[in-house]
Amino acid sequence: MSHAYRNPRYDNRAAHKAPGLALGLAIGVCAFFAAAVAVPAQAKVLAKVNGVEITDEDMKLAMEDIGPGIPRQLEGKARETYLLDFLIDEQLVVQKAQADKLAETPDFAKRLAYLRDKALMETLLGKVAKDASTDAAIKQTYDDAAKNQKPDTEYHAHHILVPTEEEAKAAQKRVKAGEDFAKVAGELSKDPGAKGGDLGWFTKDRMVPEFSEAVSKMELGQVSDPVKSQFGWHVIKLDEKRAKVFPPMDQVREQVARYVVQKAQSELVTKLREGAKIERTEPPATEAPKDAGKSGKVEEKKK
Repeated sequence: MSHAYRNPRYDNRAAHKAPGLALGLAIGVCAFFAAAVAVPAQAKVLAKVNGVEITDEDMKLAMEDIGPGIPRQLEGKARETYLLDFLIDEQLVVQKAQADKLAETPDFAKRLAYLRDKALMETLLGKVAKDASTDAAIKQTYDDAAKNQKPDTEYHAHHILVPTEEEAKAAQKRVKAGEDFAKVAGELSKDPGAKGGDLGWFTKDRMVPEFSEAVSKMELGQVSDPVKSQFGWHVIKLDEKRAKVFPPMDQVREQVARYVVQKAQSELVTKLREGAKIERTEPPATEAPKDAGKSGKVEEKKK
């Protein structure tokens, strides 16, 4: 249940974030009711707002909720102070909302029901994630992916992209006359995503076909004749090539763990859908917008 929050002590724009206040208010009322329950023995009271206690357990929940939105420059004690200020401000607003009897309105009841359902969903998916992401499951997924990787070649190249064949020939002529490729690319290339024309390492499947075909036939250090693709005309320089090596576990563990978690959660939702009776009042959209997926980038698949 993540929502952005700017503490007025750090950013006076918070006063103008009225649309987000209702969500914070709904969450805050939940916290208000929770505060009425006996505080567990291990909870440490950090502050009181008109007698209502704010504990370190509340801080943990606030960190999960708004932590990603806290300014990065705030660390350690400053971060804790920010969170506590948030909870104090929230409690003040909650108490005002209670006094105004906003908790008794139909709109609040609907919002609270929605937030309850969302919290239940996130709690279950969180449990699924925890159960699924074991060391054994992560290692098995990594091993399977490494075993199934097909032999492939990676290329490191620079290119210059220009609108016409004449401009490509002129760029090629400058490079073959001894000018630095990256310098010419910096001056002429229309691909903003490749600084100095540098495309980094890539496999053939990540580039448009004409580009991939040309690169695969080049020798190291070679500068190509102009190559036409749907994006314009390319002059390519092949810098290096190597056999693609599967990255070591310590470099990709986080991605593998994410995949394991997403797979487990997706399988749960799919299973629940299969066993449920779902009735739509309107049919779902079956076609994506005609311009969906068009990036406008030179290396269509790479970018």
